[in-house]
Amino acid sequence: MVTAAGLAAPVRLDSGLVAGVVEGAADDAVRVFRGIPYAAPPVGEARWKPPRPAAPWEGVRPAHEFSAICPQGGGLAAMIGEPLPELSEDCLYLNVWTTATGDEAKLPVMVWIHGGGLTLGWGHQRGYDGANLARRGVVLVSVNYRIGALGFLAHPWLSAEAGGKSGNYGLLDQVAALAWVRRNIAAFGGDKDNVTVFGESAGGTSVHALLASPSAKGLFHRAIAQSAWVTDSNYARLDEASPSVASAHDLGERWAKAHFKEAKTAADLRAIGTADINAAQQRGYSVAVTIDGGFMPAHAADIFTDGKQHDVPLMAGTNSNEGTIFLAALPFNTVDAYKKAMRARYGDHAQTILDLYPATDRASLLAAKDQLITDTWFARNTRNMLAGMAKFSTNVWRYHFSRVSPQAPMLGAMHGMEIGYAFGNLAADAAPEDKALSEAMTRYWVQFAKTGDPNQEGLPAWPSYSPDTDRHLELGDAIAAGSHYKKAAIDTLNAISDTPRPR
Repeated sequence: MVTAAGLAAPVRLDSGLVAGVVEGAADDAVRVFRGIPYAAPPVGEARWKPPRPAAPWEGVRPAHEFSAICPQGGGLAAMIGEPLPELSEDCLYLNVWTTATGDEAKLPVMVWIHGGGLTLGWGHQRGYDGANLARRGVVLVSVNYRIGALGFLAHPWLSAEAGGKSGNYGLLDQVAALAWVRRNIAAFGGDKDNVTVFGESAGGTSVHALLASPSAKGLFHRAIAQSAWVTDSNYARLDEASPSVASAHDLGERWAKAHFKEAKTAADLRAIGTADINAAQQRGYSVAVTIDGGFMPAHAADIFTDGKQHDVPLMAGTNSNEGTIFLAALPFNTVDAYKKAMRARYGDHAQTILDLYPATDRASLLAAKDQLITDTWFARNTRNMLAGMAKFSTNVWRYHFSRVSPQAPMLGAMHGMEIGYAFGNLAADAAPEDKALSEAMTRYWVQFAKTGDPNQEGLPAWPSYSPDTDRHLELGDAIAAGSHYKKAAIDTLNAISDTPRPR
């Protein structure tokens, strides 16, 4: 059902005409286009293949309703309090919010990549509504991409039919969406030569990967990585195990054999029903970006270390308590079990970790788990990514989000907390201090998309990052510049991880 002020005039794309809706009062109206196909449905023979162009259509295609989302479980929907949308493998669609009414506006473009551990999520969650950012003078695009086994399965059978490579289909979808933006965004008033890609959690992982991938060259001009989830185990080499993760082929073969013993060929795998694939990936699927020598030539962390990533302005940061919603991922629940787990994981370095994250009772154990996750999953890579970008002359910017959740203070400044502030999508009854923080963050984010520098008159100065000064901007109860956020912890973790990965 269309619930809007009216219908927007049709817009011509390279595949045909689409008609969206106009929402809001006349002096504050936003044109919204929902469920636009940017690639052909990846179904049947197209499952586990790179995305293909969307088929053209005749007449005007309505763009009033959001599309189905990629197959997944209901855990994220339950956590955020939204109904789980319709699921379908036919899920390669995007959405556009714009205030422009012609193709001459040349507004900066922001392309949002959702999070969810590369196994959950969709581009039109309520918190991702793009109207407020659009009203600040950008064209906002949100994207669905293949996730879970359907988006990331690497398998020798699939590689054999595709020139020796498989996996990364969800990331290739993102590249296809960015290519669609370059071809079509002018029709929505956007500037194809000023595109910012941004995302949170697995969306930050995606930004990290796109910055490192030759396949994405020239498709975006700025990047924002919010709480990018990057570890030694969520990148896997195609045919070679590393100390922390099996090869991508091995991971894929083990998953397929465990759930579909009857499958003997790639065609057999493609014949399995969507519901069965979805059920199997919910029972356990080790998603990883595949280091395939093509889309991902090496571990992206190594590409940043070597200074071979794309040279674009980057804004990146993390939250104070990234780990509080993931505590169950570390299954030890006593101090003794924690010490045992750290000795098994870190060997000779275990005592260093135990000193860095001390635990003597239940409360300190929960705090240790929170900060261990915060640092090893998010903060360490974020600083390393920024340090790699600082090899170029382009300025980069680091933030630290510290505002404690008003709704769930026991979770602190939890993972994903900053999204509503950056999108300007807080509850109507949010406290004045939260509205003020959101106002500042949306201004910083939009200014960065416009110019590559978040600084503007009327906001606290945001110092650029360099490894020498290690500056950041704290976004919390107050907004203020600082230095050396988590320096000791990250330096220690980097020293422990100095053993080179196989390349």
